[in-house]
Amino acid sequence: MPFAGESVQSTPQASFQNNAQASFAESGAQSRQQTVTPGAAPGGEGAQAAQANLNEAPPKKKFSLREWVPGPHVPNQLTIARICMIPLFVVFILWVPKPAGNILSMIVFIVASLTDTLDGYIARRYNYVTTFGKFMDPLADKLLVCSALICLVDIGRIESWIVIIIIAREFIISGFRLVAVQKGVVIAANIWGKVKTVFQMLMVILMLGNFGGFLGVTAQILKWLALALTIISLATYLAQNRAVLQDET
Repeated sequence: MPFAGESVQSTPQASFQNNAQASFAESGAQSRQQTVTPGAAPGGEGAQAAQANLNEAPPKKKFSLREWVPGPHVPNQLTIARICMIPLFVVFILWVPKPAGNILSMIVFIVASLTDTLDGYIARRYNYVTTFGKFMDPLADKLLVCSALICLVDIGRIESWIVIIIIAREFIISGFRLVAVQKGVVIAANIWGKVKTVFQMLMVILMLGNFGGFLGVTAQILKWLALALTIISLATYLAQNRAVLQDET
């Protein structure tokens, strides 16, 4: 222990310990500085890069209708929904005052027609074809179109004899298909029948709207085209499948 007034001299061991502690403290400070500066210093390039990564939008998922179609019952539900829309359509067109009744009935008819397109697409695209759908889908189409045509006759927007021909064609083809099924023959819809359906639906939509001017003239043109296509499609069905009837004679 040094006396008062004597100077303190460091031993080699104490000097080594002091130097080691100083080196350790300096290296720790440098390490902390290197850790903070590149990635976390405010306003640094590392912080900007991290913020850019956070702001970057996630990759877009490709839309798949299957995610919204949980099972094979969906096309059948759309078909049932189309049938349930028919009473609502009739109420709008016959008992709701015009012009509100025209617009509402037209909207319901368009939505019902779209369900026809959608359920057919889903059933074919994902192989959700069922016996119920094969029977009810065409029946729902006929109920929708025939109901609309009868209502249009009631409010005086189409001639009754044209509607009789169109509905008669549907009954004839339906009966023809029943005979074919009993013989194990499947009669598929031909191009004339599909085009006829499109023209009929367009005609009904324009007549429900009761438009004037160009759209009114277009509705009348579609009426005659739909009638012609109805007759042509009936003739082609019978001609292409006449063997079904010849076997009965």
